[in-house]
Amino acid sequence: MSAPRILIFAGSARREALSKRLLSACIRPLESAGAQLNVVDLADYPAPLYNGDLEVESGIPVSMVTMQQHFAASDGVLVVSPEYNGSIPPLLKNTLDWCSRPNPADPERSGGGIFAGRPAAVVASSPGPMGGMRVLFHLRDILGYLGMYVIPQQLGVGRANTAIGDDLRLIDPRQQAMLEGIASALTTAAGKLRA
Repeated sequence: MSAPRILIFAGSARREALSKRLLSACIRPLESAGAQLNVVDLADYPAPLYNGDLEVESGIPVSMVTMQQHFAASDGVLVVSPEYNGSIPPLLKNTLDWCSRPNPADPERSGGGIFAGRPAAVVASSPGPMGGMRVLFHLRDILGYLGMYVIPQQLGVGRANTAIGDDLRLIDPRQQAMLEGIASALTTAAGKLRA
């Protein structure tokens, strides 16, 4: 059986985003758990703010059609998100909103079907001490509403600017163990629930 395919991306486009650094720390645990990774940078997939009129006039932006294809090709998803004012960043919400739209030209790889039945895991980063814990609840709700099975394990990494070592491991061994547990649980679920 082939390795489960995990789509992994951060909810920020900023080059030096803490969520991107934390994403880098997620790669080795996922690979060690047996996952085949598709690491995507949302900065490479710009799209206008979702607007139903724009969708009618111009269709789904090419960048979001490609993102839909990434979701459709995955067996599971890991989202690493910063926290913006206690919730998810607009870039992440906009990406999910566009990707949830059906594409008449490619119905099999668009709309709700690209989310439904796939497992997801959520991890958050923050320069503050709470580690983005508030965004995790909002993100879990949104992914669950889209039909994803969000695994119970989650992690918020506070003071993320100093929490990740040069070896891209979390300095706190307890947090590193939690991250490895998330990677293992997501990979196992992706293998079992393979679309």
